[in-house]
Amino acid sequence: MSLENTLPLEGEAASDEAQTPPRRALLDRLLPTIAGLVFLLGWEGLVRGYNISKFILPPPSLIFTTMIAQRDALLRSLQFTATISLSAFCLAIVSGVTLGVLLTQSRTVERTFWPYAVAMQVTPVVAIAPLIIIWVGLDRVWLALLILAWIVAFFPMLSNTAIGMKSADHGLINVFDLYGASRWKKLRYLQLPSAMPFILAGARISSGLSVIGAVVAEFVAGSGSATGLAYMIIESGTMLNIPRMFSALTVLSLFGLTIWHITSAVQRKLLSKWHESELKQEN
Repeated sequence: MSLENTLPLEGEAASDEAQTPPRRALLDRLLPTIAGLVFLLGWEGLVRGYNISKFILPPPSLIFTTMIAQRDALLRSLQFTATISLSAFCLAIVSGVTLGVLLTQSRTVERTFWPYAVAMQVTPVVAIAPLIIIWVGLDRVWLALLILAWIVAFFPMLSNTAIGMKSADHGLINVFDLYGASRWKKLRYLQLPSAMPFILAGARISSGLSVIGAVVAEFVAGSGSATGLAYMIIESGTMLNIPRMFSALTVLSLFGLTIWHITSAVQRKLLSKWHESELKQEN
C-alpha cells in the first residue's frame, strides 16, 4: 500500500477543516430547538395522556391558541412592561458605570459610599415598593415601577464596573505613572478597556434583573398598574384563566430571552477581536 493511498490530500484536509466549524455551529443552534420541541411534545402528551384539566396545567397547543386569540392584549401589556424594563436597564447602565468609575478614583470616596450601595442592594424591593408608590403618588405609578426596576438592575452594573476598573494591570499602571500620564489618559486608555468585559458582563446580568424588577414592582403595585404583563398574570390567576396566564408568562420569558441575546451579541461584537473570553480557541 502506497503512502499516497493512506494519507489524505492537502485539499481534502483543508476542505474537512473548513466544513467542520459550520457543522458544529449549526448543531449548536439546533440542539436547544430540538430539546425545546421534545419538552413541549412530552408536555402535550402528558397532559392529554393523563387528561389533566386545563385549570391545572394547559397543554402547549392551548397556550399557543390563547396567545393568538389574545395577541392584542398581550402586545399592549408587553409594550408597558418592556418600556419600564428597558428604561430601567438604560438608567442602570448610565448610573452604574458613572458611579462605578467615580467610586474607584478615590479609596476614601469608595469606602464612604460603598456600604450604602450594598444596603440598597440587599434591601428587598417588595419592602420599599409601597413607600416608593406613596412618595411618587398613585397617579404616577409608572414612575414608581421605573424606580423599583432601576434599583434591582443598578447594583450589578455598579459592582462590575468597580471590579473592572480595579482589574487593570498594575504593571501597566506603573508604566503610565512613569511616563507622567494624566488621570484622564490612564482612565481612557487603560482602566476603561480593562473594565469593558466586566461592564458587559454586568449588563447581561442587569438586563434580566430589569425585567424581574419591573414584574415584581407590578405585582406589588397591583391594580394601579393594570396594563403590564404582571397584572395580566395576576388577573388571569384570579379568574382561573390558566391558559391566559401561561400565555403571559411565555411572552414575558421570550422578552427576557430577547434582551439577553441582544446583550450577548453586543458583548461578542465588542470583545471578539481582542479579549480572551471571545477569541476563537485554536485547540
